[in-house]
This record gives sequence, structure tokens and C-alpha cells, in this order.
Amino acid sequence: MKLIGRTNEVTLLQSYAKSEQAEFIAMYGRRRVGKTFLISNMFANMIVFETSGIIHGSSEDQFAAFNQSLRRIGYTGSYTKTWMDAFFALEQTLTPKLNPNKRQVIFIDELPCLDVHRTNFVTSLGHFWNSWVSKHDNLMLVVCGSATSWMVDNIVNNHGGLHNRITHSMHLHPFNLAQCEQYFQARGMTWDRQAIMQAYMVFGGVPYYMSLIQPSESVTEAIDRLLFSAQGELREEYHRLFSSLFTNPEPYMTIVRALANHRYGLTRDELAEYLGKSDGGGLTKLLDNLVKCDFIQYHRVRTKKINKTGGYYVLSDSFVQFYHTYLDAKTNDEHYWSHNLLSPKTNTFYGLAFERVCMAHIPQIKKAIGIDQIGTEYYSWRSTDKEQKAQIDLLIERADRIINLCEIKYSYLPYTINKEEDLKFRTRQAVFVNQTGIKLGIQPTYISPYGLTKNAYSSSIPKVITMDDLFAH
Repeated sequence: MKLIGRTNEVTLLQSYAKSEQAEFIAMYGRRRVGKTFLISNMFANMIVFETSGIIHGSSEDQFAAFNQSLRRIGYTGSYTKTWMDAFFALEQTLTPKLNPNKRQVIFIDELPCLDVHRTNFVTSLGHFWNSWVSKHDNLMLVVCGSATSWMVDNIVNNHGGLHNRITHSMHLHPFNLAQCEQYFQARGMTWDRQAIMQAYMVFGGVPYYMSLIQPSESVTEAIDRLLFSAQGELREEYHRLFSSLFTNPEPYMTIVRALANHRYGLTRDELAEYLGKSDGGGLTKLLDNLVKCDFIQYHRVRTKKINKTGGYYVLSDSFVQFYHTYLDAKTNDEHYWSHNLLSPKTNTFYGLAFERVCMAHIPQIKKAIGIDQIGTEYYSWRSTDKEQKAQIDLLIERADRIINLCEIKYSYLPYTINKEEDLKFRTRQAVFVNQTGIKLGIQPTYISPYGLTKNAYSSSIPKVITMDDLFAH
């Protein structure tokens, strides 16, 4: 299948391939997001060596896989048992094959798996780059890894032999709605945008998950088959996901479970208390790793100024949230989704999922408002007054001294603002202004899939963002 939806990444990779110097590219991102597919397609005719680490493999497994890859390109020497020897064998095997007039790529996938304890992998990789690859202008060393935190700490921000040696790093994120639409259309699927967005709410824009959907299926049938049927291909994906990314996945899963049960997220202190952990650096590292892996987001808050340290963490991965909402209960109803489509629980899920969709599409929201060329900061807000509880999910503070105060509402029809709803929204605005002491202009903004029903109350809303706006490129 041809590459779809990675326009910016393709443009960058093409420019790197055309440079006249050695390139060291590190690509990282969530498991199943399409890193291998992107590199394999982009550089299919340039790859002169390709290997991959083995998830959960021992050091013997990793060396066996690497030696097999060496044999495939003509290596005839003795079996290598250290990474220094393995990379030297690769150097010796590739040297006669070098073509100074053609870009050639060395591709190492699932790189973190190769770093088995006490094998000096990172040191050896650094030596391989510094002593040989970097001296050949036609070579590109491309490494990929799903263990995002390991890639950032050990490769991108390495303080040893690889310090400042990476020429380019690329964080590959899940698809946005526009890219999902492109993907489904390329597969001949005729889903409307409502169905595509509902799929996004469950599968989170992860290309591999979407590839498992059959073109003849409805979104409801796909969810039942992949997640609720006894042989569902994604029924056990949650545990595979975390065990493939983290050596000790349980602390990460515990944090995610806590956030899944708190709609409005938790501060670092609240998480520490909830988990019974001391407020030390260990928790900070766990949270940072989950952010890097696209599972959670850190939302800054607005007090009398934008608070960069007093924010809270929310679960942002749609698939993980769906698991904790439905699959953690281990239902044996293989058609659970179709049987509960109109239930209050499902309606609540879609409402919360739509909030996550909006937070993942801030650039599209800014474009729809007409401020994509204006400097902005976005954040959330919680009332600190126990007597006046209020929450605003999204505020966009603009350089032109206006704040878009966004109300997010999921509905299958144009959303109707009645007298009660209008009063609630106005009260939230008033409490926000009162508690923050903000002196900027407030522009009320509604985000709802099909916009607003025109009535006396909707006329006071100057900006309305629809589902079609979220699908913008």
C-alpha cells in the first residue's frame, strides 16, 4: 500500500536523502504508528542493510538476529558476540558495496530492544557512527524505536559518544482526522465523517489498528469484531502495548488506570497521593515517559498568569481510554458495542472522547477561528473556589489580547443552547474572569460536530467550530 497522510514527514525525509552529507536520523513514536512502514517505503531502493531488535528478546536473541542480517548482505566472517564486533563486521561487509554517487541507507528498527543490559550497545553504536558512517557523505543511518522515552534519553539527548551526533529526529504521531479520512478513502471505504470520527475515538488514529478494519464493515461492526469478539485481534493489545514499551510496565499502567478514572485529570500531587507514592523524581520520570509515548498530556492551567508548573495530567490516548472504559470489565458479549450504542454510558464516552479529539486538533481549531497566523497559548482552567465549582476544557489566549473560551459539546445533531445552558456558560465565564483577574477580551466559542441550532442564545456565540473544521488539513 502506498504512503498516505504523512506529507510533512515525507517532505523532510526526501530533503534529508538529498543532502550531501552523512545523516543520522532517529524516528520514534507510539507502537503501531507506522514508523517501519514509512522508512521502508521512503527508502526501499536505498537500503543496503536492515535489521530489527526483538521485543523481549535476550542478548543471545538480539545478536542472533543481527548476525542473520549480516549474513543476508554477504557477511562470511565468524559469529559476532559483542556490539563492537557486530558493527565492525557491518562496516567491513558494506565497504566494498559503497557507491559514492548514490544515497545508501542503514536501517535499524526497534533499536531499544538491542540495548540489553551490559552489552554496551549505545557506546558501540556511537563508535560506529563517529568512526565510520559519519565519514561517508552518501550514507544515512536511520534508527527507529517504539520505546519513545528510551530513544529520547539514549539517542536524541545522549550525553556520551552520540552527543549532538543525531542530524535529525522525528516524532511520528498517530494520524489526525484528515489523515484518517485519506487512509479510509484510499482503501475504498465510504464512511462519512461521523463514522470516521467515531473510529478515531476508539482507535485513536493509529494506522495499524485502522488497517484491520474491513472495507465492508460499519464502524460498529469493526469495533465488535476487533475488540469484543473472542478472537478479536485487538482484544489483548493493551497489555502488549505497555509490555513492548517498558521493561517494568506495571507502574505506567497504574498511572494510566488512575487517569482513566478521572475525567478532568490529576495534578502531580494528586497522582502521588492517589498512588501512594512519595512526591519524588521517580514519579516525574514515569509521567514524562508517558507523555513522550503519546499516552498522556500535560495541561497547563490559567490562574492570574499562565501556570507552567501547576497543571494536571490527562489521559489522551483514545484506545487506552476505551480499554479502561469497556474492555477492562472482560465482558463476554461479542456484540457488546452494537447492543449498547444508545446507552447512557456510551453517550458519556462519546462526549468525553470528543473532548480528546478537540485537544488533538488545536491547529485545526485555530485555523477555523482565523488565528492560525497569530501567536497563541492554550490551556485549561479549574475553579479553585469550592463554592463556585467550574471547569473550562480549552482556552486559547491570543497575542492580540483576546481569549477564545471554548465550550465542547458532542451531539448527533446541531447542538441547542437553551436558557439553562446559556446561563451556565455565562456563569463559567464570569467565575473565570473573577478568579483570574484577567483583563483580556473574551470570545465565546462553541465546538460541536454539527454546529449550533439557530436561536436567540446561539446568536451571542461569535465563533462556532464544526466537525468539518476538525478535518481540515
